Amino acid sequence: MPGSVENKVIIVTGAARGIGAGIAGDLADNGARVVVADLNVDAGRQTAAKISAGNHEALAVGVDVADRQSVKDLIAETVKRFGRLDVMFNNAGISQTCPFLEVTDEDFDRIMRINGRGVMIGIQEAAMQMIAQGGGGKIVNTASIAGKQGYPLFAHYCASKFAVVALTQAAARALSEHEITVNCFGPGVVKTELWEQLDREFMDHGLTDKPQQAINEFSQSILLGRVSLPRDIAGVTTFLASDASDYITGQTIMVDGGMVLI
Repeated sequence: MPGSVENKVIIVTGAARGIGAGIAGDLADNGARVVVADLNVDAGRQTAAKISAGNHEALAVGVDVADRQSVKDLIAETVKRFGRLDVMFNNAGISQTCPFLEVTDEDFDRIMRINGRGVMIGIQEAAMQMIAQGGGGKIVNTASIAGKQGYPLFAHYCASKFAVVALTQAAARALSEHEITVNCFGPGVVKTELWEQLDREFMDHGLTDKPQQAINEFSQSILLGRVSLPRDIAGVTTFLASDASDYITGQTIMVDGGMVLI
C-alpha cells in the first residue's frame, strides 16, 4: 500500500525484533516515521538503524511498557522529535509454556503485567496525547489466537490476550468521541525468536523430544499449511495504521492462516 501511512508518526512497542520489527519496517517502507520502542535499547537501535539505512526516518527509544512514567517519556520523546503521535502499536508482549496446574502466581502476574497492564497504559497514554493535539488517531494492539481460544499449556498467556481484546473493545467505545479508533490483530504461529523460546520450554517440560517439534505439531491445524513470518502480518498492520481503516474500530482482525475461524 504505497504511501498509505505517508508521514504518519507511529510508535511500535516491542519493535526490536520479531513481529514488532516486521511491523515497523513495513510502516517505514510505506512512508511512516517510526519509533522503535523496546526494553532492549541496543537491539532497538540496531533495528532503527536498519530502517534508517533504507532512507526512512526511525528513532529508537527504550521503554518498559508496564511502567506508566516510562511510557509517558516515550511519547514525550516521540513528540519532541516528530511533533505529534498519529498511531500507537501496543505490540510488546511475553509468553511462557507451562502446564495449567503448574502456573504460579508469579508466572501469572509477570505475564499480565506486560501483556495486560502494558496495553492498558499504552492505550491510555497514547489517547491522552492524541486528544491533546487534536485530529484523532489510531491505536492498534497485538492480540493472538490465544485471545480467542484457551490453550492448556499457555493459560496465563491466553488470559492476557483475552484481556487485550477486551481492552480494545472498551477503548474503542470510550475513545470514539475523540475520533480515535482502536483495533487489534490476532497472529497465529509466527516463526520468530519467541517460538525458539517456547520450543526450548516444551523440551524442558518433557512435552517434546527435539527442536522444532513443538512448533511443527502446534501448527498442524493451520489451513494454509505453513507457519507465518512477520511479513505475513505486516499487510494487515499497515492497513490498520492507514487511512483505509478509518471506519473500523473495536475489531480483532485474525492473521493466523485459518487456525481460528470466528
